Amino acid sequence: MKVNWQGVYPAVTTQFNDDESINFETTKSMINTLIEEGVHGIIVLGTVGENCSLRAEEKREVLRAAKDVVAGRVPLISGVAETTTALAVEFVRDAQEIGVDGYMVLPGMVYRSTEREAIHHYQQVARNTRLPIMIYNNPVTYGVDVSIEGMKVLAEEANIVSVKEATEDTRRISELFSAFGDRYVVFGGVDDIALESLMLGATGWISGLTNVFPRESVAIYKLAQQGRYEEARELWRWFLPLLRLDTIPTLVQCIKYAEQLAGRGSEVTRSPRLPLTEDEKAYVRRLYDEAVTNRIDLSKFNLD
Repeated sequence: MKVNWQGVYPAVTTQFNDDESINFETTKSMINTLIEEGVHGIIVLGTVGENCSLRAEEKREVLRAAKDVVAGRVPLISGVAETTTALAVEFVRDAQEIGVDGYMVLPGMVYRSTEREAIHHYQQVARNTRLPIMIYNNPVTYGVDVSIEGMKVLAEEANIVSVKEATEDTRRISELFSAFGDRYVVFGGVDDIALESLMLGATGWISGLTNVFPRESVAIYKLAQQGRYEEARELWRWFLPLLRLDTIPTLVQCIKYAEQLAGRGSEVTRSPRLPLTEDEKAYVRRLYDEAVTNRIDLSKFNLD
């Protein structure tokens, strides 16, 4: 399937049983529900999908399960997070054979790369697949920032077509457009500044909290794309307290616990991630309950 690289692409969670084995049926059910509720693409095996907590064959099994349930309805994008470039190349070849539509490629894991090393990593991955690639630029979490100059080098790779910009500095989005025009498709990659990113020209939003409130996420995107910023801000301000959970170290646990509160999945993560403490759960539960109590009727926006 050709990737449109526009819209709301949730970074979906990988669901586990109580013994930390993968619950494929719940994972598939959750993906199906997200598609039915209007998301434009699916990203598996990202940070929220606990990529680095999975064994090599488990990653392939998750891709097969996702491919089965997505069934060509929306683009299926796989995260690529490996400790070496050789393993990343091996993974993208396997993922291409399984049938994903594109990749979101992270820098090499564990070892903190320099920018030069990260660029080389991205180049080698790109040269070993025909599928389109999104660069995941997240210096806060992964310790390396691919600068505008670095993106100029990567622009020579025809299948590097997009960037998930997660520097937490919205100026970078404007800098990307100033330097490259429409060469790269830009996605907002930090939940609590996603609206600002969309207003600056990003054509997509990769989100963790969309797993909990997909319809509202899609509505925010549509309103922003239509230039209906006052209405988008109303919905955004309702969502923002929950979206801020995406920026803390326990973001995966918070998102999964919110999913559980919403009846969409389980809070179980794979060790070394541990469940939230009771105080942390109470905080997430309060934010979720407030969101449900004050939920905005989307029909008022006449988006369908």
